[in-house]
Amino acid sequence: MVDHAEFNYDDFYRICNLLFSLTNLDVKLIDQEENILLELESLTMPASLQKTDVKYFKMADTLQKHPPTSYYYHTNTYGLDYITAGIWRNDLYYGAIIVGPFVATIPDDAFISNIISKNNLPVSEHKSLLEFYKSLTIVSSSTANSIGATLVNLSNHTYLKSQLITSSSLNPTRNKEKLKDRIVNSIDIIEFRYKREKVLMDAIARGDKEEINKLTGGLTDAYLDKRIPESPIRGVKNLLIVLNTLCRIAAKNGGVHPIYIHNISEKFAILIERAPNLPYLNDLNKMMLEEYCDLVSEYSTRKYSAIVQKAVNHIKLHFESPLTLQGIAETIPVNASHLSRKFKEDTGMSLIDFINLNRIEAAKVYLQNNTSSITEIAFIVGFNDVNYFSRVFKKVTGLTPSQYRRKHSTGEELE
Repeated sequence: MVDHAEFNYDDFYRICNLLFSLTNLDVKLIDQEENILLELESLTMPASLQKTDVKYFKMADTLQKHPPTSYYYHTNTYGLDYITAGIWRNDLYYGAIIVGPFVATIPDDAFISNIISKNNLPVSEHKSLLEFYKSLTIVSSSTANSIGATLVNLSNHTYLKSQLITSSSLNPTRNKEKLKDRIVNSIDIIEFRYKREKVLMDAIARGDKEEINKLTGGLTDAYLDKRIPESPIRGVKNLLIVLNTLCRIAAKNGGVHPIYIHNISEKFAILIERAPNLPYLNDLNKMMLEEYCDLVSEYSTRKYSAIVQKAVNHIKLHFESPLTLQGIAETIPVNASHLSRKFKEDTGMSLIDFINLNRIEAAKVYLQNNTSSITEIAFIVGFNDVNYFSRVFKKVTGLTPSQYRRKHSTGEELE
């Protein structure tokens, strides 16, 4: 093994920055012992996926068994794809450049269920993981081949410093009177924009998608004004970043737990930066508003009292774990009898029924998208008795787990 201290990696720092800018994918530079020398990231890996470390690739062994012109396409057990190529000089291996993670297909519920099942992840993280995977870039096989070929060529040649040549440009003249007129004429537009923002945030805080759809007809003109004429894509991206922030605040005002807001906000922050064109950004604008509304509709606890809000959030975040009235009451903390009484008063159901309802909703996703046995699914979502699981499932859905799975796999109508 060659001592990497004898090798100058400066060229490869530059190459990594170049790749990061061009691909919008995370890029890492490692030495021959797989120590990370540079890490350029645009996304944060969820805590449950933190152990997807580059050292699990065993890439050094793989790359050194093949010619220097080879690149390595790796898919880990979490369904995350990476492309890496070795850094070679005179047939000696000095490390590698890694591009990724990305995905090769559109992630859906079935994809996430399979990842959770295969890696024994908490089923309560299904939604947050789906948000993360949806934020990843989808890379086709042809694009992956191009990235691999680019890596091989850049890693095996000396970096050439480029020099920019520009055409001459004329400085625009400023007319103070015209500028003043423009400011005066913009007052109505600015006031309208801020009124629209307030109405928009109020609608999101209520989860009112119908009101959102009424507003989005004129949203592009009112909100996504062209502030950077020479770079319209950058201008719209900047304003969508602001809109994402407004949606975060609105969702919090709507009573959504910060962890759910963080997941969706981070997803859209990444999608905005990676957007390739204006039509995509316009679609992203509508998608963002609707998904924040859905988030409020599903996770808002604003209508509940403070202790019930804490109980509901705890259940939704840990429903696959053993949960009891006494245990939840101690977590808040509050008297168990008071919590039980207040929970029924606020939600219209007992705390145990609410726990079971959340577990059944998760089980439905697994029955539709996973080949695990019904017993395995029962344990995955938090039931420790498959017979009790089946009884509760039929009470909630009107079908046994087997009937539900058959109905959704075949589309048949069951009596």
